Amino acid sequence: MTRDELFRQIRLKRSFLCIGLDTDIEKIPEFLKKEPDPVFSFNKAIIDHTHDLCVAYKPNLAFYESLGAEGWRSLEKTVSHIRKHYPEQFIIADAKRGDIGNTSGLYARAFFEKMQVDAVTVAPYMGEDSVKPFLTYPGKWVILLALTSNKGAADFQYFTSAQGEMLHEHVLKVSGIWGTADQMMYVVGATKAQSLEEIRKIIPDHFLLVPGVGAQGGSLEEVAQSGMNEQCGLLVNSSRAIIYASDGEDFAQRARDEALNVQVDMEELLLEAELL
Repeated sequence: MTRDELFRQIRLKRSFLCIGLDTDIEKIPEFLKKEPDPVFSFNKAIIDHTHDLCVAYKPNLAFYESLGAEGWRSLEKTVSHIRKHYPEQFIIADAKRGDIGNTSGLYARAFFEKMQVDAVTVAPYMGEDSVKPFLTYPGKWVILLALTSNKGAADFQYFTSAQGEMLHEHVLKVSGIWGTADQMMYVVGATKAQSLEEIRKIIPDHFLLVPGVGAQGGSLEEVAQSGMNEQCGLLVNSSRAIIYASDGEDFAQRARDEALNVQVDMEELLLEAELL
């Protein structure tokens, strides 16, 4: 999917919502645990009830890897279901990979050739040769971690050089020459909305994947005001606030209700930015 195609979906659905499929077997409704594949049954219901309100889904791989081979099967079935029934959706494997070149090449093959996702999150700490293998796939995306929303982000990401440049700013400037705005996105946490204006000065054209809205307390309005560009440039992720809106038999409808609330707010923000 190209950047223009993604923007068309944002305009069509009047939404820049990404729904995180952080599916925890311990948190899904009890009645689903009788299903042959409870994780997939949960995901399928969430997807079928929300696909028209979002432009992307982001399964967090830790929730699937923790279940071993069974979890991988659930993930593959989830991706296949989206591809078959909702091919317009942008699928992000939230894997946070990052290793030396030949290993990264195998990770890229796993996600882009075998699993057929659109994008994968990658840690940039090991440098260019750990990221380049992911950039060799036409139409696929690398989403580099830049400024995250966790408490520990302060340990390294705000380290300031003698020249006054913070580490996350250095990551943005250096990595920006590895690929184009049609290949690379960046993770910027919603709880760091105050930094978005400075980040936009460094990478004005790139899409940003923004977690932290919803259960983590990030402000959608602040993110939009500081982070939008001429093609919206934002995929705002919400996971727990949507998928765990209910633990009863109405869980999928409640998830839709929560997603609709977000979509309505996003539509208003897109209109205010004159992008619709």
